[in-house]
Amino acid sequence: MSHDSIETLINLLMLSALFAGLALLWATKRGGRRGRIADRARQVALTQRAAIVQIEEVDGPGGWRTRLVQRLARIGDRLPLFDTKYRLKLRKEMARSGYRSSLAVSALLAVKFVVGLVCAALAVMLGSGIPMIGQYPAVRGAMMLMAFIVGMIIPEYIVAFRASRRRKKMAGCLPDALDLLVICTNAGNSLGVSIRRVADELKTICPPLSEEFSLTADELKLSGDSTRALQALAERIDLPSIRALISTLVQSMRYGTPITQALRTLSRTERLAHIVMLEEKAAKLAPKMVVPMMLFILPAVVVISAGPAILQLMDVLSKQ
Repeated sequence: MSHDSIETLINLLMLSALFAGLALLWATKRGGRRGRIADRARQVALTQRAAIVQIEEVDGPGGWRTRLVQRLARIGDRLPLFDTKYRLKLRKEMARSGYRSSLAVSALLAVKFVVGLVCAALAVMLGSGIPMIGQYPAVRGAMMLMAFIVGMIIPEYIVAFRASRRRKKMAGCLPDALDLLVICTNAGNSLGVSIRRVADELKTICPPLSEEFSLTADELKLSGDSTRALQALAERIDLPSIRALISTLVQSMRYGTPITQALRTLSRTERLAHIVMLEEKAAKLAPKMVVPMMLFILPAVVVISAGPAILQLMDVLSKQ
């Protein structure tokens, strides 16, 4: 048997061991009383999800995306590798990233699992090409496990990065939103109507903040529980400024103080904090530019200024 055949056989055996370990973990999670309870809960969720999927199916240009998300969600629903607490954490993170669909968490879990398997397979197949250490099967097995874990983590970090960018964008538009809210409350509108009007005005300026305000306005209109709807807004956006806004609105409604004055004070404070943040970024710009200037600009300036003198000196020395 040739050396390449042996390497291929070892790679297949390691991949088979990975799948066997996942199958054993799957069986362990599904076994026992807790596993049976979790399995029944998943079956109920799948039944409810099937009805929701039939409602959410959309034909047209985006149909293939909808079908892909649905298939990924079916895979994620059947994965017993993630407990309920972890799924709730992911649901909160997905909501902060702007994904509020009922299929979002299950699709993310399926993507995590598939990316982990792909990374593990690539590590096994390409690991033999690493000099000195790639020839040892134990090393490639450890690389396979590490690649599987890293592949499982990467999609979650991408979602967290998207949530961070979304929060920064909303934080930049929050002072303008507060000013609009002050104008609407000064005009005599109620809180729900004011939030709805501000959401309509922010559609082109800051779509994420407009979506969150629209959802809050719908919750205020349907539920009537202002405190719960505002706290849900603070939980979805997860910004200190939004939490301060919600605390101000809740206290104003509880104690009967004027909302307009509190919003005006909060708007002034947030705008001042935004200006201070911009000034801080501008002050940090000069030290950050030192290293790029030394690496990319200073050598070019030295070559341009000292180049002719060096060439003349080389000509003089060559003639002598």
